[in-house]
Amino acid sequence: MDWLYYEKLYSENGLKMVCGVDEAGRGPLAGSVYAAAVVLPYGKIIDGVNDSKKLTEKKREYLYDVIKEEAKDYFIAYASVEEIEKYNILGATFLAMKRAVDGLKNSPDFVIVDGNRLPDWEYKSCALVKGDSLSQSIACASILAKVTRDREMKKQAEKYPQYQFEKHKGYGTALHTEMIKKHGPCPIHRKSFLKKIIGK
Repeated sequence: MDWLYYEKLYSENGLKMVCGVDEAGRGPLAGSVYAAAVVLPYGKIIDGVNDSKKLTEKKREYLYDVIKEEAKDYFIAYASVEEIEKYNILGATFLAMKRAVDGLKNSPDFVIVDGNRLPDWEYKSCALVKGDSLSQSIACASILAKVTRDREMKKQAEKYPQYQFEKHKGYGTALHTEMIKKHGPCPIHRKSFLKKIIGK
């Protein structure tokens, strides 16, 4: 496969600065949802980059630093638990994505977003299903968002050790569900996600 097919497709039509966007943390029961925007130098392929879910934590951590060094531009943003509850998870994800693209040093000519829907924004863009397996810049964005979120959940584990966030990163594992039932929710839990667990 050509990791740069989509970047080249738009660049060769005059849209020189093409940005990839992906999120991390739509599914968990706790914590913020993160998004990253990445612009790579034209023709750049970073060895080892893949969809973040297909990489080990150690490999993601290594590539995180490489991507930040090699990218022409990048920005990482998030939407809070309060915003997830206010706007629902899709709305909050789009908010995080918009903040990520808005945070770039230079406004992109075109944005490729992982998924099948686009945020309501002014950028020329397209949605690309399974984009983190098809586009180098989206795959890079998925790694930046995932590593940043995982690091944040490890910090939250120090604040709320009873939930063991360092192990499950807030996802709905058997361990996490058991801890919620035992201790009840904490301030970083998404209450609207817990109805089946706590019955409220």
